[in-house]
Amino acid sequence: MPRSLGLTLISALLPGSGLILGGRRRIGAFVLTLTLGLIGFGLYVGFWRRDDVVESSVVPNRLLGAAIAIGALALGWVIVIVASHRLLRPATGGPAGRATGAVFVGLLCFAITAPAAVGVQSVLAQRDLVTNVFVSQGDSKSATRPETVNVKDPWEDKPRLNLLLLGGDDGKGRVGVRTDTVIVASIDTRTGDTALISLPRQLTFMPFPKDSPLHKFYPNGFGKEGLSLTGRLEWMLTAMYQNIPEAHPGILGPSDNEGADVVKQSVGEATGLDIDYYLQVNLQGFDQIVDALGGITVNVNERVAMGGISSSHIPPGQWLEPGPNQHLDGFKALWFARGRYGADDDQRQIRQRCAIKGIVDAADPKTLATKYQAIAKAGRNLLRTDIPQELLPALVQLALKVKSGTVSNVALDQSKLKLKYLHPDYDGLRETIEKALDHEPVATTQPPTTPPTGKLNRPATPPPGPTEDLRDACAYHPTGDVP
Repeated sequence: MPRSLGLTLISALLPGSGLILGGRRRIGAFVLTLTLGLIGFGLYVGFWRRDDVVESSVVPNRLLGAAIAIGALALGWVIVIVASHRLLRPATGGPAGRATGAVFVGLLCFAITAPAAVGVQSVLAQRDLVTNVFVSQGDSKSATRPETVNVKDPWEDKPRLNLLLLGGDDGKGRVGVRTDTVIVASIDTRTGDTALISLPRQLTFMPFPKDSPLHKFYPNGFGKEGLSLTGRLEWMLTAMYQNIPEAHPGILGPSDNEGADVVKQSVGEATGLDIDYYLQVNLQGFDQIVDALGGITVNVNERVAMGGISSSHIPPGQWLEPGPNQHLDGFKALWFARGRYGADDDQRQIRQRCAIKGIVDAADPKTLATKYQAIAKAGRNLLRTDIPQELLPALVQLALKVKSGTVSNVALDQSKLKLKYLHPDYDGLRETIEKALDHEPVATTQPPTTPPTGKLNRPATPPPGPTEDLRDACAYHPTGDVP
């Protein structure tokens, strides 16, 4: 019996060998050849065709085929193990020996079927995410995205891909949607280096292109003169997503998300960039994606309120205290990105960019492999986009470049550009962004230097450059401010 169990184990590790040892040489040789062929194919794909695997991970039909293949492979493996043991077990074995053999074979089969089941579930979760969030170009409607996509080489004539990241405040019990977070991610398609441009939500008189139907209604931008501060709230960037489609439904043409198309057009004109696609995040579900990733790690440089209403003088019940490398769960990460009590929009925008960097850092291969079902489920409820399915393989390859590239922040001089005034300097904003995208990101701090006297100088802090590496912007440098 011990010899039989040992040979059964060998047949499980190298399917087909047990059948040969048990006398079924032809079928055993076939299974063994098939096994070695699959191992060789796996090594070939793993070392030389990994890009094809990554691309297949966003193609629904290939994902379905992969799920079926995993299930069939596991079933065939189990059948081979059981058949091998039946041939190899001793004919004179008693009930105890047979029971021992059955338990051993059961454990081997479980060791195969359990990971296979997890693999099938993860593949189907990925397919569900792709099909529910990313719709094919022919089945979706957008008034602002590129009309044609060169699937084979979409970046051939596009040095930069500009994505509009929107954070909506929709949730249960809340009427309407306001985009409190508006960030343009401009990605260098050659290197993956990404520049983030945060636009203050209180911007007024946001412009529209002259060829847009909305320019006729808002020739000087979306705004009104002579309004009180409260009245301006309905004429700011944060209100465009909801208010313009309500006032002019269907004006841009067929669209699955009129609010996003409106903001894309206006933000593109304000920044001087061609906005290709949008990615909208429901901030009420932001905590789910962070929890699915196992949390994010950020540096908290100032006290951040968790709750509270400044206008009503209602203090928050809790605070995030300053500290380096704080690991935040979804609930705390949401307040880190959105907490506004006693803080201005500049502070919130910095924290939002650092939260994005935290998510990029947290999405490492180990986390994605072990927690992907939860991540996919959270993503399905969290995201809206007009990125077509056809573009996903190329976009995944670009995302890998972003992961290894530099994520930087485009510094905007709020005072010089009058971003908090009734009429911001949009010409100056376009010029600033154009210059920033032509420069490499610079660090905001320099290492200490030792002068001839032997005394150590304090780190110098030069003026921020056109772009600022988020590794520096999100480093731990507490301000000591307490809102």
